[in-house]
Order: sequence, then C-alpha cells, then structure tokens
Amino acid sequence: METTHDKLLEALIKALIGLTVFAASAALWWPLSAHATRIKEVAAIQGVRSNQLVGYGLVVGLDGTGDQTTSAPFTAQSLAAMLQQMGVTVPPGTNMQIKNVAAVMVTAQLPPFAQPGQTIDIAVSSMGNAKSLRGGTLIATPLKGADGQVYALAQGNLIVGGAGASAGGSKVQINHLSAGRVPEGATVERSVATPLNQGSTLQLDLKSSDYSTAREVARAINAKMGAGVAQAVNGRVVQVRMPEAADARVGFLADIENLPLELAIPSAKVVINARTGSVVMNQSVTLSACAVAHGNLSVTINSTPVISQPSPFSKGETVVKEKAEITIKQEPGALIQMAAGAKLADVVKALSALGATPQDLLAILQAMKIAGALNAEIEVI
Repeated sequence: METTHDKLLEALIKALIGLTVFAASAALWWPLSAHATRIKEVAAIQGVRSNQLVGYGLVVGLDGTGDQTTSAPFTAQSLAAMLQQMGVTVPPGTNMQIKNVAAVMVTAQLPPFAQPGQTIDIAVSSMGNAKSLRGGTLIATPLKGADGQVYALAQGNLIVGGAGASAGGSKVQINHLSAGRVPEGATVERSVATPLNQGSTLQLDLKSSDYSTAREVARAINAKMGAGVAQAVNGRVVQVRMPEAADARVGFLADIENLPLELAIPSAKVVINARTGSVVMNQSVTLSACAVAHGNLSVTINSTPVISQPSPFSKGETVVKEKAEITIKQEPGALIQMAAGAKLADVVKALSALGATPQDLLAILQAMKIAGALNAEIEVI
C-alpha cells in the first residue's frame, strides 16, 4: 500500500524532472544576455605593457643530438668561454667535437609590474645544426632588454613537444625538436618602471584609430567619474585625469576599465591575405549596383618523352627528347547582376554563385573597388 510519504517523494521527483526539461528547453529559445564592449577591450594604458627579453646560451646534456662543431664553430667558442669563466682553460687549437651541447637563443616576455624574484616562462630555440634539444638543460643565461640591461636570469630543463628516431638512413620525427620551453624558467632581476603613478594624467591608447570610439570612451568615463575627467585628444588618444593617491589610482582604473561602451558601426573594410587567399569582410561592407562576369582560363602542358634508338651496329647513340603539347581552355563566364545596397551576406552569396575561388576573389574585389561598386576599404596583408 502506497503511503503519503511515497506519494510526496514521487511528486517531488516529477517536479525536479519537469524543471530540468524546462531549463534544457529554455536554453534553446531564451535569448542570451548581450554583453556590451568594455573600455579594457578597446583601449590600453600607455606604458603598461610587456617587454621583450633575449639572451644567448648553451643547452647541455643532449644525447648526441647537439651541434656539429664543424658547421657551428660558435658553439665550441661559447663553451670554451664558459669554461674559462669557471677556471678551466682549454688549450688553443683544440678540436672540440662536442655533440651533447647546442647553442640556443632564449626569448621571454617581461610582463608589466613584474618584480624581482618572480618567475616567467622562456622559449629556447636552436641556432646551429642540433638535431634535437629533447632532454637538454639550459645553463644560466642572462636575458637583456632593448637597453642592454639584464632583466632576468634563465636556467632549467627543456620541455620539447616532439620525438624522433633515426637508424640505417631512416628517420622518423614528430613535431619540432629544435625548440622548446621552460615553464617559469627565468627569474626577474630588475623591474621596469611604469607611468601609472607619475604625473596627474594618464593616457589611454585605443587599439584602433576611430574618432567615435574615442568620443564614446571619454563620454563613458565622464558619466561615471564626473565631467572633465576624460578628454579625447584625437582618434587614438584619450587623456584621463587621475587621483593623487596611488591606491586611489588602482581603484579608479578598476572602475573605468569595466565601463560599458555603445560603439558605432565600424567603417567598412575588406582584408585580403594575398599569401593564403583568405578574404574577410565586416558587416558594414555594401555594394552599389554592378555586374560581374567571371571565367576560368586554364593552361595545360603535357610532356611526353620520345626515345630515338639507332640501328644495330650503326655506332649511334640513343637520344631521349620530349614532346610537349600545350592546350589552352577558357570557360565562359557567367554574368551576375548585383543590386545596390547589398549587405555582407548578399556579397558572399553573389560571389560564391560565380564559382570564384579565394584567389579569384582577390581580383574580383579589387576590380569592384576600382569600378566604384564596392563601398569599403581594401587592406592587403
């Protein structure tokens, strides 16, 4: 006999199942909340940036996969100089055949506000003809900035994301073996000063030059912090008046960098990568009324070897020549008419209807721009 407790439990389970089904179905039709663009996503504080560090060092402990000194003599010279600093003198003229050492270039990014004692990741890349850096150890290497000062000291065991083996003239390799990383392999020795606590104003640099964006950034800051706090200098720079206290400046920046922005529609632009043939257009690209004809021209060359064999006992020589056949075929181009004011989807659909490849789109878009039918700026990268 079913008790009241069992009925309540069954009703609760049915209610939970119903709520689960409702939540799953609501995720399909309920509109997602739109997140406005924030100031931190369109602007950066001038001077608060990372700095590139570089150094030259040696990787030791390789299993016979290091530099061949005949082709990379600087490895032996660097090793001799390092041993000299440690009190070991190498006789002049010694032919050092070292296969367990490789000369490398060490690079790193010094993040803003990094303080002495903190660690950063480093990248190690072979400079000579080392076959692999797998299993190697980087010897203490000073990392210098653009001013020639040492900002970090790197050392550690390399992590190489690959493997390889060779025997009997055969070789198998997975991924790249002549470069690796050392997580937290460098210790910061010197900090870089930032303009955060210098002067009464701070400069925000927009990531792309746009007057409407600069005006909107200044408007959002003034609406939150008071009139006259921010001023748009030009399409790239916004000057901000900062509080006097250092801790107040941190809180001030934390508040303004998360302010939402109502950005205007970006200017129409078409970006063309001539190396890969990729074409990217933003939502503002439109067309004026035009007609485009597209046809393919193909050239085929077939080469057939022809062998001329001399008669027996004629003392002649066998001659091998090639017979080439060249065929040119031009397919008729379809004429497509595009209406004025077409949007991005219409542009892509119309160009795809022509059967154009990405390489063909390069020529088509440039011709449309010259004809005045493409209402966008073309940038080739």
